[in-house]
Amino acid sequence: MSNSQPNFAVKPKATDYSLPFRDKLWRQFVIGLPYFWLLLFFLAPFGIVLKISFAEPIVALPPFTQLFDFSDSASRWIMATWDNYRFLSEDNLYWISYLKSIKIAAISTLICLLVGYPMAYGIARASPTTRNILLMLVILPFWTSFLLRVYAWMGLLGKNGLINSLLMNMGLIESPLQMLYTDMAVFLGIVYTYIPFMILPLYATLEKMDTSLHDAAADLGAKPWQIFIDVTLPLSMPGIIAGSLLVFIPAIGEYVIPALLGGLDSLMIGRTLYDEFFVNRDWPLASAVATILLFIVVIPIMLFQRSHQEQE
Repeated sequence: MSNSQPNFAVKPKATDYSLPFRDKLWRQFVIGLPYFWLLLFFLAPFGIVLKISFAEPIVALPPFTQLFDFSDSASRWIMATWDNYRFLSEDNLYWISYLKSIKIAAISTLICLLVGYPMAYGIARASPTTRNILLMLVILPFWTSFLLRVYAWMGLLGKNGLINSLLMNMGLIESPLQMLYTDMAVFLGIVYTYIPFMILPLYATLEKMDTSLHDAAADLGAKPWQIFIDVTLPLSMPGIIAGSLLVFIPAIGEYVIPALLGGLDSLMIGRTLYDEFFVNRDWPLASAVATILLFIVVIPIMLFQRSHQEQE
């Protein structure tokens, strides 16, 4: 009888050193491609804007001084100046624009969450056929022009628009209401435009949720509202965070909706940027405004990600 024992030796895992050169090259290419796109479409444009923010405005093309001057007649090689940032710190108009933009974006994000969460929950719990139809209805507005949809709201909210005409024909009002060129119109336009960006991440999270956890909580005597607060809401938090960021970040720098629905009194930072770039032709000051706006958006996101990683 043989005393030989089976060989349970573990086969060594393939490391980067054991892979062929072509496979290692392909892996590095796949990993480096997203970083290349990030460098090309984010860091490079941001570097250009940051460079312009330290220049001075001039009547020329381009309308700003060069950051470096290596000519013999130059008094110094680096021509950077902090005057644009100093001017921003002294003028309250820009800080009012920042604060109003943050306020409108935050309120719009909250409204999108309150409206979009029940819609996403209903879509996730619908039958497969109905779910596909509802998802198509959510995505359907993207098939038309964004500008046309905003113009459509101008026709609805105007003094001679459909809503005022309907209310007057029903006898509910005697004179047209001022709905257009108000903050309410801006909120309505932003919520209508960006609510799909809230619904889709929420749906993706809620659709993957294990419903057996709800049944277990119900068996333990939890009421429906307790199941929602203790089970559904915490598990859907990744979708809430993703949807909120997808709404808040573009809304804070929105220009078209405040310009068309909010009118001249809608002082958001997107309108301020447009005026500085194309009306005042002060590209360095506009670049400084854009740089500060970027830090206002990015720094809280980085702090949140760091705190989330520490909790994990």
